[in-house]
Amino acid sequence: QVKEDMDTRSESEHQPSREALIDISFCGSTPLLWKVSDMKRVRSVGVVGALVGSLARPSRARRPLELLQEEALLLLLHCSLRWNTDHGGEERNSEAVRQYEGGLESSYKEQCALALEGKNTVLRRIMNEKENSSDTVCDPTGTDDSGGAIRDRLNALDQAFHFPGSAMAVQLCTARAGFSHYPEERSFHSTDWPMPRDERLNTRFCVYRDLRNKGFYLTSAGKFGGDFLVYPGDPLRFHAHFIALCISVDEELPLCDILAIARLGSNVKKTVLLCSPVEGDVVYSSLQWSSMV
Repeated sequence: QVKEDMDTRSESEHQPSREALIDISFCGSTPLLWKVSDMKRVRSVGVVGALVGSLARPSRARRPLELLQEEALLLLLHCSLRWNTDHGGEERNSEAVRQYEGGLESSYKEQCALALEGKNTVLRRIMNEKENSSDTVCDPTGTDDSGGAIRDRLNALDQAFHFPGSAMAVQLCTARAGFSHYPEERSFHSTDWPMPRDERLNTRFCVYRDLRNKGFYLTSAGKFGGDFLVYPGDPLRFHAHFIALCISVDEELPLCDILAIARLGSNVKKTVLLCSPVEGDVVYSSLQWSSMV
């Protein structure tokens, strides 16, 4: 009985429950997390990501949480992920696009009619003002060509009026998008797992996985000229100590690039790490800029 209980327990541990699954969406090839519960779970395993959403008040970032490709690969290895594999989404999206274009056409016609009505109103008001002014002020010639010109424009307005499409007002329905999680939004943003694997991504992932196994936290370091910012703990509590630059062991790196990244790291008070995977391990070389004496 004890052995059966242990076997049952081991099977239940290897079979993730429905609540243990992490729902991941894609915008193109960019992995996104929309649920707060999923964000908390990936944070607990050291995946930081970046909040890329916003509201009318840009004081704080909002959902979704954008993941690095390496972070998504790490979750794929250590967590149970679920993403949309419904191949009928393209047809539904095409139908949604046709409905949206039909709505735009209907809105354009409605706005054309409103613009024509407004133009008519303006010309009639001007013509009435001209007629009232001609009644009070005597014209020595006995003619008033301005009123007739306006009347002619008013009569030809239906045929000559053109409402440019660039002047059309477009309503953007943003009340729900990204502020809460809906299955239809997930099916719109999601596709099959579009994870391109190339040598560059493999090199970055080897470095990312090794540094995570050593207990470091990593975020993107694009604005610092590197691949990752390396934190000794949670980025909410610590500053980054290193800028990781992932290069293949066979890759030739120009000396000017090494000097540039080392100088940049010195300016932001961080140590540059040159990271190269070699036979299942990663070799690290640190660079620090020092003044010449």
